Amino acid sequence: MLRSLYPRHQPTDATPDRAPHPLGGATNENLAADAATSRSGAKLARTLGLWSIVGLGLGYMTPTVVFDTFGLVADKTNNVVPAAYAVALVVLVFTAISYGKMVRVIPSAGSAYTYARESIHPGVGFVVGWTALIDYMLLPMVNALILRSYMEALFPDVPGWIWVVVFTAGVTGVIYLTMRGTSNVNMVLLVFSILVMTVFVVMVVVQLVGGAGAGTAVSLAPFAHSDVQFGAVLAGATVVCFSFIGFDAVSMYSEEAKTPKIMPRAIVLTLIVGGLIFLIASYVTQLRFPDATAFPQEAIEDSTLPEIGVQVGGPVLQAVLTAAGFAATLASWLASHASVARMLMVMGRNNVLPRRIFGFINPKTHTPTFSIVIVGLVSLFAISFTLEQIAAYINYGALVAFTFVNISVIAWFAVRKGLRKTPGDIARYIVMPAIGMVLTGLLWVNLDMHALVGGLIWTGLGVVYLVILTRGFRRPIASFDENQPVTGVNKVAPGPRSEV
Repeated sequence: MLRSLYPRHQPTDATPDRAPHPLGGATNENLAADAATSRSGAKLARTLGLWSIVGLGLGYMTPTVVFDTFGLVADKTNNVVPAAYAVALVVLVFTAISYGKMVRVIPSAGSAYTYARESIHPGVGFVVGWTALIDYMLLPMVNALILRSYMEALFPDVPGWIWVVVFTAGVTGVIYLTMRGTSNVNMVLLVFSILVMTVFVVMVVVQLVGGAGAGTAVSLAPFAHSDVQFGAVLAGATVVCFSFIGFDAVSMYSEEAKTPKIMPRAIVLTLIVGGLIFLIASYVTQLRFPDATAFPQEAIEDSTLPEIGVQVGGPVLQAVLTAAGFAATLASWLASHASVARMLMVMGRNNVLPRRIFGFINPKTHTPTFSIVIVGLVSLFAISFTLEQIAAYINYGALVAFTFVNISVIAWFAVRKGLRKTPGDIARYIVMPAIGMVLTGLLWVNLDMHALVGGLIWTGLGVVYLVILTRGFRRPIASFDENQPVTGVNKVAPGPRSEV
C-alpha cells in the first residue's frame, strides 16, 4: 500500500527534472522563477525496463495488506475472501487497460483528473481531483491506523493513541526535513515482503496437509459454497479494492521507461501480478482459517495480520510477518504523507487553496511546512477510527477516479479523435472502457452507505467551490497536478491553468 496512491505528474507541456531540493529548491520568492525554468529542463533518463516498472508498481500496492483486511473481508463475504479478490481483479483489469490507453496519449501525466481535464473538460477534471482529495488525505491516516493495530497486538498494555501520536510526530518530522523519493528502499521492502509471504504460504500448506484448518490444500470452498451470496462477494470486492490502489502508479514512470510502448503492458502486468499474489495469499489463509470467528472482533476491525501470524507460526512468525507489514506500511506512510503535502502545496501555489498557508515553502528546509503539519494533524484521527471506516472513504475516491479514467478513453478516442467507425475501434475505445466504467460503478454503489453519502457531500462541496473559484465559470480553472518524486529525481510542475 505504498499508497502514494495516484502519484501525480506535471501536465503534458512540462517534463523537467530538477536538482537537489524536494521542491526544486523552491522558496516563496522564487516559485515563479522555478515555474519558468522548469519548462526547459532536461529529459529524464530512460533506464527502466518492463519488470523494473512492474516491481515499483507492486511496491506501491504493498502485498502484505491482504493480511490486514483478511478478517474484515471474510466477515463480509461469509468466508470467501479469494472470491472477492477475483471479482475485484476482473473489474480492475478493464480500468488498467484504459490507463494503458491514456498513458500513450498523455505520457507525462499519471492521474485520473489530468485525463478527465484533458479529454472531457477542465471543470470535470477539477471535480474528479477534488473527489480524489478525500482518499489522498486519508492515506497517511490509514497507515497510522494499521501501525497502531500492529503495536497494540505486540504491546497490548500500551494505549493505542500513544503509538499514533509517536509515529505521526516521527513521520511528520521526517517529511518536514526532506521529501525525497525512496524507490530503491521500496524495492528492497517489496522483496522482503514477498519472501516473508512465501515462507508463510509454505508453512500454511504444510499445516493444511497435516489436518489444520480445512484439512486440505485443494478446495473450491474459498471461492464458493452453499452459504455465499453474490451481493456479499461484491461488498467484499469493494473492500479489497483498497489492496489494489496504486497499480496505476506505474504510469508516472512513462518518461523513464526504456520505451513508452511498454507502459500499457506494465500497468496491466502490475495489476495481474499483484492480483495473483493477493489470490494465493488469501486462498491459503482462507483454508487455514475457514471461519472469521477465528479472529477477535478488534482484529477484524483494524488488522488481522498479527493474529494470523501468531496462530500460524507463534510469536516468531507473528514478529516476522508484522515486521514485513510494518516496514512496508511505514514506507507507504512516508510516501503518501509527502505526496499529499506536495499536492496541497501545488494547490496553494495555484490559488486553489489559500496560498499563504498551503503555498508556503520553508526557506530552510525547502518543504511546505503548513501542508505537512495539516496532513499530520489529519493522521491523528487514526486514534478513533477503524480500518473498515477509513478504507470505505478511500475506496470512494479511488473508484470515482477509476470510473473517469474509463470515461476519458471514450471521450478522447471515440469523441475527440473520431475513432468509432470500425468494429475494432468500437470495441477498443467504446465497449471495453464502457464495461470498465459499469463494473467500477457497480463496486462504487456497493460502498458502505456512510462513505457513499459522505463522499457525495464532499464531491458536492467541490462543485460549489469550483463555481466560487471561477466566479461562475468566468475565470480559468486552476490545475492542481502534483509532481511526484520519481526514482530519486524530483520533478517540478509550473502550476499551469486550463482554460474553460
